[in-house]
Amino acid sequence: MRKRTLYAWGVAIVCFLVLMIVTPAIPQSQEYHDFADQLDFFGIPNTLNVVSNFPFLVIGVIGLVLCFYKDYFKFSLQGELWGWTCFFIGVAAVGVGSSYYHLDPDDARLVWDRLPMTIAFTSIVAIFIIERIDEQKGTVSIIPLLLAGVISILFFDDLRLYGVVQFVPCIAIPLMAILLPPMYTHSAYWLWAAGFYLLAKIEEAMDKVIYKWTHHVVSGHTLKHLCAAMVPVFLTLMLAKRTIETNRISLLKTWKVSWTEVNGNGCQVESREYAYTSVQSEDSHSR
Repeated sequence: MRKRTLYAWGVAIVCFLVLMIVTPAIPQSQEYHDFADQLDFFGIPNTLNVVSNFPFLVIGVIGLVLCFYKDYFKFSLQGELWGWTCFFIGVAAVGVGSSYYHLDPDDARLVWDRLPMTIAFTSIVAIFIIERIDEQKGTVSIIPLLLAGVISILFFDDLRLYGVVQFVPCIAIPLMAILLPPMYTHSAYWLWAAGFYLLAKIEEAMDKVIYKWTHHVVSGHTLKHLCAAMVPVFLTLMLAKRTIETNRISLLKTWKVSWTEVNGNGCQVESREYAYTSVQSEDSHSR
C-alpha cells in the first residue's frame, strides 16, 4: 500500500511538472474585473454582486456550528471533523472575501476572493480521501492540500497552478463519488452539489449574456454566487441526513439501468430493468 501511495504521488507530480513545462503561463486578465452588473444601491458599489455572497457566510457559520454542536453530524472519524471544519471556515470566508473584492474589483482584492475558495476545494479533497480511501492518509493530507491552495494564490501572475487546484477537484470529486464505495448514505448529494457548481461556472462565463437576457435585472455573476452557495447547502443537508452505510457499494453499482426493447416486428414492446448489486459467490456461502 505504501509503495502504491508513493507511486501515485510520483505520477501526480510528474504530470504536474509536464503540464507546467509544456503549457504557457496564464496571466490574470484585467478584463476579469469588468463585470456586467455595476449598479449601486443604498450606497453599496456593485450591490448585487456584493450581497449575493451573503448566503456563503450564513451556511458557512451554520455548518461550522453544527460540526461541534452535540455531535449533530455524527462524524465517525476525527479527520472528518477537521476536514469539514476547514471546509465550512472556507465557505464562510468566501462570503466575506468575495464581498470585499466586489466592492472594488482589482488584482489585490481578488486574492481575498480566491483564497477562501481554495480552502474549501482542498478540504473537500481531503475529506474524500478520509472517507473513501484511507483515514490516516486523508487526515495527514489536510495541511499539505491547504498549503498547495495558498501557494496557488501566491503565483498571481500565472493562473495555471490555481487552475489545477480549482478544476482538478471538480473532476475528481464527482468521479470518486460515483466509483468509490461510500462510508455513509445519501452519497448522491455530492452529485447535486457538483451539478450546481457546474451551473455556477456556466453562469459566470455568461455574465454579460445573462445580464442582457434579463434586461439588466440580474447578471450571470450574481446567479453564479447563488448557485455556488447551493453546494455547501446540499453538503450540509447530506451531513445532517446521512448514516453509516452498512453495505458499502459504489453509486455506479447501485444505479439501475433500464431501457425499452422493441421486437423485430415493431409491435411488441418489452421493458427491461437491471440493477448492479454485489453478489456473494457460492464459496463464500459454503464457508
